[in-house]
Amino acid sequence: MSKKKVTTLKEIASQLNLSISTVSRAINDHPDISESTKINVRKLADHLNYTPNIFAKGFRQHKTNIIGVIVPTITHYFTSTIIKGILEEAELKGYRVIVSESNNDVNRQTEMMHTMIQFGVDGILMSLSKMTKNVDAILQTVDRIPCVLFDKVSSKIPCSQIVINEEEASFNAIEHLINIGKKRIAIIKESEFSYNSEKRYAGYLRALKEHNIPVDDKIILSCNDISMKEGKQMASILLSMKERPDAIFAITDGAAIGVIKTLKKFNIKIPEDIAVIGFSNSIHSTIIDPQLTTVDQPGSRIGTTAVKYLIEEIENTNDTLTSKTIEIKTNLIIRESTFKV
Repeated sequence: MSKKKVTTLKEIASQLNLSISTVSRAINDHPDISESTKINVRKLADHLNYTPNIFAKGFRQHKTNIIGVIVPTITHYFTSTIIKGILEEAELKGYRVIVSESNNDVNRQTEMMHTMIQFGVDGILMSLSKMTKNVDAILQTVDRIPCVLFDKVSSKIPCSQIVINEEEASFNAIEHLINIGKKRIAIIKESEFSYNSEKRYAGYLRALKEHNIPVDDKIILSCNDISMKEGKQMASILLSMKERPDAIFAITDGAAIGVIKTLKKFNIKIPEDIAVIGFSNSIHSTIIDPQLTTVDQPGSRIGTTAVKYLIEEIENTNDTLTSKTIEIKTNLIIRESTFKV
């Protein structure tokens, strides 16, 4: 089988006995080109299935109308809702999107940033790998093209950042547990430092303090992935204690669902004996029995907001840009795991 041939401007120009620049301007509807020439060029281009090379065009014009998106993982439900918001808003604004995942690998994250720049993207939207500690590579990228961080962010990086009200959301979740009579509230958080985990932990501590409930380090548990598997393990640890908690707050729905599975295994009444709250409002939160009380993260709104701010920076003709932190409100969705109907 012979190699498929890609039609070029040079081939169109040769067949019509025109210069390459004339053909290019005809395709791009330049006012200096006559209508008859435009019609002839477009007719032949259609016949030859000519497709413009947007990267070459972007190189000439220093703009491709392409946005790069880098996320830790595409398969996470919350991340998928953010990407949906990004895609919809970018399309409305006339931008294409390239999405890549770092798999929470810092080296791959750096490689993806370099690849995006080589592709000539106009800007990058990024949610950081949870293992990101050294931000030098990101700072170099921020110096070259507009960047906006979302969800997993860092105060070390001077760019606009789109986050949810992590601390307030956590505070509201713990206060809800206190209001239904719970006083010994455990938390399952992340062992490695992350913006999200630390903010949610801060909200937990503030709620206990404001309601004069002493902090007990024994029921503050940390794990690596905050997954369903680790939620099960952490719940087993809490149940083995002489003085069990009467409520458990997990900073992800996955871990919270793992907690519920373990409590049910040991015939613990939910929420009478132990209430459970998660964070994300994933699709699994309504499938588990009892249904999970959780913080609803508006992923699509985060995505659309991130795109708006990035395009604003891309199209800003001023030399100075102001870095902003935009905090998006969440809601606590109360279900059976904390409230018996």
